[in-house]
Amino acid sequence: MPGPLEAFQAQLGALSSHAPGRVAIAVEDVATGLMTGINEAREMPAASTIKIPVMVEVFRQLVDGDFDLNTKVTLLKSDRDWGYGHLCDARVGSTYSVSRLLSLMIDVSDNTAANMLIRKVGRQRINATMRELGLTHTRLGDVIRSEGPIRWELRSSPADMLHLLGAMAKDQLIDEWSSREMVAILRGQRHNGLIPEPLPPGTEIAHKTGTLHDTLNDVGIVYGDGDDPYVIAVMTTNLPTLAAGRRFIRGVSKMAYAALGKYASWRDGANFAGSDRATPPPDQQMWTPQLPAAEPPTAEPPDVATPEPSPAPKSLTLDRDAARVR
Repeated sequence: MPGPLEAFQAQLGALSSHAPGRVAIAVEDVATGLMTGINEAREMPAASTIKIPVMVEVFRQLVDGDFDLNTKVTLLKSDRDWGYGHLCDARVGSTYSVSRLLSLMIDVSDNTAANMLIRKVGRQRINATMRELGLTHTRLGDVIRSEGPIRWELRSSPADMLHLLGAMAKDQLIDEWSSREMVAILRGQRHNGLIPEPLPPGTEIAHKTGTLHDTLNDVGIVYGDGDDPYVIAVMTTNLPTLAAGRRFIRGVSKMAYAALGKYASWRDGANFAGSDRATPPPDQQMWTPQLPAAEPPTAEPPDVATPEPSPAPKSLTLDRDAARVR
């Protein structure tokens, strides 16, 4: 294993062997593409992390010129969801700009704002773009509702989230403008009790949380002391308590921050430095033990979601929330 990453592998494996419920983790050093994970390709309940793919499709259509950030979207009664956010109490017929809806959907995880954007861009087009980007476990089966079989309607995996966030961190998701705008929105996240909580004060992070009654997720880009960030996705479900999930995600985040910081220093002082820095293939992984794929939908009963505490460039390169969803 490259330098300090060997110890991180051992720590991550030990922590995960005693994890509450079912977990899936992926961490990637953006500069080199080196990745480690536990069940990183396992399909998991996405909860509100599914709002990242919704945002991606919004920006794809912005770049295509279908509308702009100032375009107004009218609130319909069918958009309302009583999950987290205040738009569920807004007057039907009220209008909001696409820009405002993006901020509400991501930073305060407003479900009604998300449903307005899903209606605007089309659920099938969101799923089609995720497939085109190579995501194999990410799908939006319906609009976001706080009742019904929500666990099986909002799905993703840590590997899929890393694919989106890694490309975003490299200014390569849709195009440079879109990537930077999406990162800026994710930096405004107001729910910061998971991945950011154990990190040093002032650490820059662009992320999105997700909570279902026994599910807790956080995925994001962490900007450490150096110029190169790392991407992390931690998804947990079948938790005995949300407190257990919070402790687990914070533990993974703390270990990842320490290990990737040491690795960056080692990398830049060794043969990975400067123009000689090696760039492994995108699919090269440091350690990827796998468990069987997720059970078919009949294996789990439906769940209800719960709340959390409170003109663009014309080029397009697709190279590649318990009782409430939030």
